[in-house]
Amino acid sequence: MSSPPTLDFRTANTLWGSVLAETLARCGLRHAVISPGSRSTPLTLALAAHPEIEAIPVLDERSAAFLALGLAKQHGSPALLVCTSGTAGANYLPAVIEAQEGGVPLLVITADRPPEMRACASGQTIDQQKLFGSHVNFYHELAVPEATLPLLAYLRQTVAQAHAQTLGLIGGPVHLNAPFRDPLVVPETGPGTGLEQAANWEEFFRETVPPTPQEVWTPAPLIPLAVHGVIVAGPAQPADAADYAELVATLAHKLDWPVLADGLSPLRNHPAGPAGLISTYDVILRNPAVAGRLRPERVLCLGGWPISKVLRAWLEESNAPILLLSEGVANRDALHGRTQHLRCSLRLFIEQLPATADPNGYARMWPLLEAKARAALDGRLGAMTEMFEGRAAWLLAQHLPEGTPVFVANSMPVRDVEYFWPPGGRRIRPVFNRGANGIDGTLSTALGLAHGNRPTVLLTGDLALLHDTNGFLSRSKLRGSLTIVLINNRGGGIFEHLPVAKVETSFEEFFATPQEADFAQLCAAYGVEHVAVRDWTQFTELISHLPPAGVRVLELRTDRKRDAATRKAMFAEIAAGLK
Repeated sequence: MSSPPTLDFRTANTLWGSVLAETLARCGLRHAVISPGSRSTPLTLALAAHPEIEAIPVLDERSAAFLALGLAKQHGSPALLVCTSGTAGANYLPAVIEAQEGGVPLLVITADRPPEMRACASGQTIDQQKLFGSHVNFYHELAVPEATLPLLAYLRQTVAQAHAQTLGLIGGPVHLNAPFRDPLVVPETGPGTGLEQAANWEEFFRETVPPTPQEVWTPAPLIPLAVHGVIVAGPAQPADAADYAELVATLAHKLDWPVLADGLSPLRNHPAGPAGLISTYDVILRNPAVAGRLRPERVLCLGGWPISKVLRAWLEESNAPILLLSEGVANRDALHGRTQHLRCSLRLFIEQLPATADPNGYARMWPLLEAKARAALDGRLGAMTEMFEGRAAWLLAQHLPEGTPVFVANSMPVRDVEYFWPPGGRRIRPVFNRGANGIDGTLSTALGLAHGNRPTVLLTGDLALLHDTNGFLSRSKLRGSLTIVLINNRGGGIFEHLPVAKVETSFEEFFATPQEADFAQLCAAYGVEHVAVRDWTQFTELISHLPPAGVRVLELRTDRKRDAATRKAMFAEIAAGLK
């Protein structure tokens, strides 16, 4: 940063806020999402005034937190959240949990009353100490502001360390609690702190720079090459998707193992990915005889397991030794298999591998089955005229403009992406909240992904969208465009695939929970464009050309029960036809 420090010397509070903002800007922070409130005034004014930081006001704290999460996912760097005291910060909890579980860098600052105003029934005051419990990488309560060089140096170092800990070996959220004494707002010409000439302020910030990326490394165990092995590529959001695809292609070639790629993996969208990518494993493994012949002797998992329960059950039944490759230190093996956790980058792992393995018959079986299953799926989806939910994901993969970011909501949309999204070379970027796998914050996260980005798409169900309609309040702040593909099946479609669907007396009211919202009227209330999609031809035209600005909803009305039956019948028929 070449510009001089942006500091406000009028009071201890204004100087404290401006030193904090300057420190974060020099650490590389560029986005602050701020909700209105009084106690956070010194922070809000400093962040809004800083020329290197985009301050985005968002009314609803829960929506604000997920919008910041989307920004952090888009840029791969921390976004800042700021709110006032009291229950405001409590609304951040769902997004903080998702950030921790998903390894997303997020810096949260909750303003607070000073210690003497706590536990005495003062307004808008709760116990904010460790408000997010164990769901943050680091917590610290800042000192009450004082205009002294030693305390300003403490503030600078503490804030820089907090920012760095969002990006450490375990990326995730960090929480700072920031108490302020009155007066929070001062006249334009305040009394002054007398510190303007007390230090060389450029020198004061000189060593405050963006943190250096860290990498862990664990020596790789020897992998027997002459075995029947599979590479399982789970959901992934690498900073460079093309580089990731090339690395996995190199890995597959050296091992001569097939790659089973989750629908949320960039591998399904990049031409540089491995040849013979397997996208239909969920269908293939539904044939017991075929699944038995494909039983692996060794499994290499990249990052984490795909969503497919069929795949997970097959892996568990195989009891094959597993090598799980992940740069984080958290346990990513929900299967509790015979697993060795290798903590290093994919590039380092590949460098340790021996020469390329000899081809074997096992590796050749998978592409033949993939070709049959994919042709059968594509044939059935291509012939459909009815509004089948899975066809929306299938068409998005083929008709979205190249490089489109797509936020995929949880429950049925993410499963339809895994089932139906075909491999291709359109470089579409799937993004998701698969840390805690919830539906909360879906719209707001997508808005954060779209802000300042190329035209973006959200694929969501009706319940996930209704759960976060306050996200529409940020429409006027959006720089860019978001197209929402809304699958309106009047309820929770995922429950139609669970055993509870057979409990007829309570299923609709307590599980499917159909809602009566009129999405056209809802969109009108927020000033959002709404299109009731008539047929697949219109849908294909609408997704082939995304608008440059604004928010629009493309509503596809489907039959939840019919579509669940269609999926089951289609998968069973295709699996039975495989040999």
